[in-house]
Amino acid sequence: MTESLDAARPEVAGDEAELRSVDAQISMTLDAAVRPQPVRVAISETQGLLCAEEVVAEHALPGFDQAAIDGYAVRSVDVRNAGQEPVQLPVVGEIAAGSRQPRRLQPGQAVRVDTGAPLPTLADAVVPLAYTDGHQAKVTVHRSVPSAGYVRRAGEDVQIGDVAVRRGDTIGSAQVGLLAAVGRAKVLVYPRPRVSIVSVGDELVDIDRTPSVGQVYDVNSYALAAAARDAGAEVSRVGIVPSEPKRLREVVEGRLLMSEIVVVAGGAGGATGDEVHAALSDLGRIDMTRVAMHPGSVQGFGRLGPDSVPTFLIPGNPMSALVVFEVLVRPLIRAARGTRNPHRRIVGARLLSPITSTEGRRGFLRGQLLRDEANGEYLVQPLGQSGAHLLASLAEANCLINVPEEATDVAAGEQVQVTFLAQRA
Repeated sequence: MTESLDAARPEVAGDEAELRSVDAQISMTLDAAVRPQPVRVAISETQGLLCAEEVVAEHALPGFDQAAIDGYAVRSVDVRNAGQEPVQLPVVGEIAAGSRQPRRLQPGQAVRVDTGAPLPTLADAVVPLAYTDGHQAKVTVHRSVPSAGYVRRAGEDVQIGDVAVRRGDTIGSAQVGLLAAVGRAKVLVYPRPRVSIVSVGDELVDIDRTPSVGQVYDVNSYALAAAARDAGAEVSRVGIVPSEPKRLREVVEGRLLMSEIVVVAGGAGGATGDEVHAALSDLGRIDMTRVAMHPGSVQGFGRLGPDSVPTFLIPGNPMSALVVFEVLVRPLIRAARGTRNPHRRIVGARLLSPITSTEGRRGFLRGQLLRDEANGEYLVQPLGQSGAHLLASLAEANCLINVPEEATDVAAGEQVQVTFLAQRA
């Protein structure tokens, strides 16, 4: 780490000199990334995981010369003049897909074949049904085909010794199919990092209860759990935990034993933040700081427990919590998964409406990213106001507008940097 976790907690909210840069905070948290040890699992369980080995093909794909289309297996030389004058060939048999009965083709003969069927010996091409009259005893061929025409050659896709799936590749449906095609039942993968989400706040109630005066629904444990899953984590939503020090410490201590990352929402800022910091301090060093960002400036980070588990204390405000998660927690999850670039894609876009931001802090403002069909230019429309409490506009956003620390007012028409968020299906 570049900065000591023993740094004193800032006490003066307005003292900009004590602000840590966003980049420094990201660097500090990413230094704590620990990738879980690889495990070998069935390929049916690998989708979305990162491959932890070079999968070398032990079998060719295809494993034999096979028909690429329904038709007639022939020697191409026997039909080379079919385009000038129809050629008739006796049909001496039929081979279905999956047939294991070897056949040998003699010169001047044809064998009816299905797609995927092995070619008979001496056949080097397949005449599609559409090029023939389709007769079963003696077929008339109206068009010639070249050697290897409509044939899938053995090893054409993958040869023995080829790397079918590389270490670090994300396994999707195509990779699962390829693993199956080369005969791999199991593969070594990096498991999803386990993330525990804890909500702290005496004002919180779960969504199955009706809030009384002064109470609000627990939004954070649900929203952050969803964000962690989207980042590729295996998530445990702990839910609401009282700020009573002993109980909070017991819960977090238990989660440290079964998590690669712990997130405590409501653990930064205000009286509750002080209580959370005090309750967890004996589990490890916690750096409470102010980061030069808006929203979500006040936050904490430490490596707690015997395994030094990265632990975030983030604001209780749902909008601020989600932004802090996006900027700091999500990259750590992606790094722990082994993703080569843990950050989302950033593009330049032209601003459609003016925006304001807090001086000295990097703004992360909600926006709707659009594409100008005429020239392909990215456009971005700011959503909502600048208030950190406006969760509804974040639900409509598909990007965050990144406003530099030195900027306070950005006019419509200016170029800004935009971070893509998850796209709707």
